[in-house]
Amino acid sequence: MKEKILVVEDDESIVKGLKANLRFEGFDVLTANDGDSGLELAVDEQPDLVLLDIMMPGMNGFEVLRELRNRDLDLPVIMLTAKGEQMDKVRGLDLGADDYVTKPFSLKELLARVHAVLRRKRKFEKTMEQVKFGLAEVDFKARTARMRGSAVELTEKEFSLVKYFFEKQGEALGRQEILDRVWGFDYFGTDRTVDNFITRLRKKFEPDPDTPRHFVTVRGVGYRFVRDPDNDGSESEDER
Repeated sequence: MKEKILVVEDDESIVKGLKANLRFEGFDVLTANDGDSGLELAVDEQPDLVLLDIMMPGMNGFEVLRELRNRDLDLPVIMLTAKGEQMDKVRGLDLGADDYVTKPFSLKELLARVHAVLRRKRKFEKTMEQVKFGLAEVDFKARTARMRGSAVELTEKEFSLVKYFFEKQGEALGRQEILDRVWGFDYFGTDRTVDNFITRLRKKFEPDPDTPRHFVTVRGVGYRFVRDPDNDGSESEDER
């Protein structure tokens, strides 16, 4: 499957050139000419990488990036800036940009940065293909799971939930945050939806579901995934 790149840029000549060259490199390309539509496409399409201009009509690039990170979308972002000012670069990186390129930029340099960011993304994703915790093993690529060596049946949503917990292991995650990232921002579920799925995962993967060690309740927040409870380094906040 081709990797997907979203170009958010209001200069049509730049968009046209980037679109042609990125397609030549083998990428699928989406485009938006303002910050608002760029944010909408990023949320809906979940591209593999975003090329994000700073100065645009409506939301500027900083505002788009801030909103992406506020929504916990870890999409790789390369900022495109016409300004060479150090503070713009620092601000973008502080907001969570992965890299930046100053206009006018060399196409060769930009493509090199795109490939470098995507290589890091692929490396991280490869480490997530097969994971182990406690007595459980989950293969996200093969869509298989085992507990104590025996096969465990998981739904697609359960696979997605386990993967999200692994990506955020050790972090306290709110129920609404989990709903947004696993079920989608347009899903109108309730906290109980998350609770029910956690109960199911505990029954399938916890040695003692009534005393969970991996899918832990965080009082007043939601849940936290602990891969290795014996080396967690934090006090248990489990309410069971």
